[in-house]
Amino acid sequence: PQASIIVTTRPSAVRRIPGKYVGRYAEICGFSDTNLQKLYFQMRLSQPGCSGEESQDRSSAEQENLVEMLSRNLERHNQITAACFLPSYCWLVCTTLHFLYFTRTVPPSQTLTGIYTSFLRLNFSGEVLDSSDPTHISMMKYVAKTVGKLAYEGVMSRKTCFSEEDLRQCFEVEMKTESELNLLEVFRSDVFRFFLSPCVQPGKEHTFVFTIPAMQEYLAALYVVLGEKKTLAQRVGKELSEVIGKVSEDVAVVVNIVSKVLPLRFLPVLFNLLKIFPRYFSRVSGKDRDAIAHTMAEELDAIAHTMAEELFKEEDYYNDDVLDQINSSILGVEGPMRHPDEAPDDEVFELFPIFMGGILSRRNRAILEQLGCSIKNLAAFEIAKAMKKTVIRKGRKGLPPSELMDYLFFLHEFQNERFTAEAVRSLRAVNLSSVKMTPLKCSVLASVMSTTCHEVEELNLTSCNLDSSSLRTLFPVLLRCKALHLQLNSLGSDACKEIRDLLLHDKCVVSSLRLANNPVGEQGARYLAEALAGNRSLTQLSLLHTALGDPGAEAIAQHLAQNQHLQELNLGYNSLTDTAALRVVEVAKRHETLDKVHLYFNDISEDGKRALDSLRMDRDGVRALVFLTAGTDVSDYWSHILNVVQRNLPFWDRERVRQHLALLLQDLESSRSQTANPWRKAKFLRVESEVKKMLGKLQDGSL
Repeated sequence: PQASIIVTTRPSAVRRIPGKYVGRYAEICGFSDTNLQKLYFQMRLSQPGCSGEESQDRSSAEQENLVEMLSRNLERHNQITAACFLPSYCWLVCTTLHFLYFTRTVPPSQTLTGIYTSFLRLNFSGEVLDSSDPTHISMMKYVAKTVGKLAYEGVMSRKTCFSEEDLRQCFEVEMKTESELNLLEVFRSDVFRFFLSPCVQPGKEHTFVFTIPAMQEYLAALYVVLGEKKTLAQRVGKELSEVIGKVSEDVAVVVNIVSKVLPLRFLPVLFNLLKIFPRYFSRVSGKDRDAIAHTMAEELDAIAHTMAEELFKEEDYYNDDVLDQINSSILGVEGPMRHPDEAPDDEVFELFPIFMGGILSRRNRAILEQLGCSIKNLAAFEIAKAMKKTVIRKGRKGLPPSELMDYLFFLHEFQNERFTAEAVRSLRAVNLSSVKMTPLKCSVLASVMSTTCHEVEELNLTSCNLDSSSLRTLFPVLLRCKALHLQLNSLGSDACKEIRDLLLHDKCVVSSLRLANNPVGEQGARYLAEALAGNRSLTQLSLLHTALGDPGAEAIAQHLAQNQHLQELNLGYNSLTDTAALRVVEVAKRHETLDKVHLYFNDISEDGKRALDSLRMDRDGVRALVFLTAGTDVSDYWSHILNVVQRNLPFWDRERVRQHLALLLQDLESSRSQTANPWRKAKFLRVESEVKKMLGKLQDGSL
C-alpha cells in the first residue's frame, strides 16, 4: 500500500491490480527514435579495451567503422530498426558484434549459442508464464513449445514470414482448453511482441517475422533438442510405459496417466487388472522398456540426421559462411539495394544445426535448466553418440570452403572436446580459400584444431584476408601443416617475421610454402632468407609476384647456401634483372638439393637469358625456368608457365603481362627460325599458337 510506483515487464499483471489503487498508467515503449538507438551503439561499441590486444588507433578506427555501418543500416529502416526498438535487442546486437569482431583468444571465451542463451536468461530467468496456473510452466518452456514449433516449421519449409493463419495453426487455438487459452492470452500480452514483430518489407505488411532472424533458428533448435517435436501420442506412450514399469509402487499414478488416453468407463476394469495381475504388467513393462529404448534410439538418430542434413545441405554450399551471414544481417549489405520485383534468394538456415550442437554444451544446458528447459546429461550424451554416425561421417567428405568453416564453427559451439577431436582427426586437408578469416574465425580454427596433434597434409588459406595477427593466432596449427597455401593475403614484412619464426621452430613440418601475390618486399625477403638458412623441412617455396626486386632476391641468394633441403624456388614476376637472376642460379648450382628455379616474367635481357642457358648447361640438374624456349627447342615447362599466367591474370597488371607475352612470342619465333628440325618447328608453332590465343583473349578482355 505504501508503493507510489510499480514497474513491471508483464502487462497482463497490471489488470490484476484493483483500479482504485492506480492513478496513472504509463507504457515505456523502448527506443522509438533511431537516434537513441545510434547513441546506444556509439556508447557501447566505443568502450575502451573491447578489441583486446590490438593497437588503440586500429581498434578505434574499427569501432567507428562498425558504428557507421550500423547507423547506415538503421537509416534504411530495415527489420533491424524494428528489432532495436527493444533496448535488450540492442544489447544482443552489440554483444554479437563484439563476438564477431573483437574475439582474439584461443579458445574464444564465448560461443554464439551462449550469447543467445544468456540473452534469454537476462530477460526470462526464473519467470513462470502465469503464477495462478497450476502447471507453473516456465516462460521459456512455453516459448520453446509454441514459438519453437513455429520456428521449426519455418526452418523445415524454408520460410521466415508467417501469416495469421500460420500462427493460429501453430498455437492450436481451436484445440485448447480454457486454462490453456488463458495461458495463451498471457503469452500474447506479455511475450509475443518480444519474439515476433510485423514485417516491414514492402508487400508483406500483414505478416510476422522473428524480431531477430537468428532467434528463429535458435528456438527451432531448442524445440528439437527438448524433444517437443514428438507427437502427443509418443509423449503419453513413453510416460505410460514408464509408469506401468513401476505399477506395484503407485497405482494411482497409472490411472492418472491412462485417463489421458482411455475412456473413463474402462478405468475400473484396468484398476482391478493392475491389482490382480501385477506380475503380468511387470513383464509387459519389460518389453515396453525395450521398445522405448529402440524408439528413443530412432528419435536420437532422427535428431542427428536432421542436424547433419541442415549442416551439409548441398544447395547451401556456395553461400557465405554463417558468421558472415550474421554480420550482414546486422550491418547490412553494402552496394545497390535489391529491386522489389527481383526474386529473393532462397532462405538459408545454416545456424539451426549449429545452435542444436551449441545447446547441448554443458554450460548452455545449465543456463537452460534455470529457465525451466531441462536437457538431461544422458540425453545430451546419447544425441552426441548418435551424431557421430552422421555428422562426422558426412564431415569427412570434401566440403566447399564456406561449408567447412561452418562445420568447424559447429564443432566449436558444441564444446565437446572428445567429439571434436574425433571429427578433426579425419581432416587431413583443410581448404578455407576465399573465406574471410576474421580474428574470430582464426580463433575458432586454432581452437578446434588444437584438440588433436596430428599432421595436416594441406592447409589452404588463399585469399583469406590474413595479417600478422592472424598468423600469430594460427601459429600452433601452421606448425603441423605440410603444405601451406598463403597466396593473395596482403602479407607484408610483419607477417614474414611471423613466418620466419614458424619455419625456424623445431616442431615445424612445413614442406611446401606458397606466398605468391603478397607484398613481401625487400624486408620481408630478408626475414624469409633467415628462415631458409635454419629451416630443415621446406622443399618448395613460391615467392611468385611478391615485389622482391633485386635486393630481395640477393638476400635470398645470400642465405640459400646455408639451406640443405630446398628443391624448388619460384621467384617469377619480381622485377629481377640479369645480375640478381644470375646470382640466384649460381648459388643454386652449388646447392645439394635445389634443382628448379622459376624466373619467368622478370626483366631479364637476351644476354641474361644466354648466360642463364650456359649455367644450365654446366649442370643438368639445375633448371632455370625463364622463357618458353631452351636453346633451339621448346622448354619442357612451357605449359606450366602459361598455366601460371592464366591462373594469376586476375591479380596481375594486364598491360605488363601483355608485354611479357609479346616478348615470349618473339623469342619463340626467333628460336624456330634457328632450327631446321621439322619436329621442333612443329612444337614451336604449337606453343606460338597458344601464346597468340592468350594475347588475343587478353586484348578483347575475355581472359
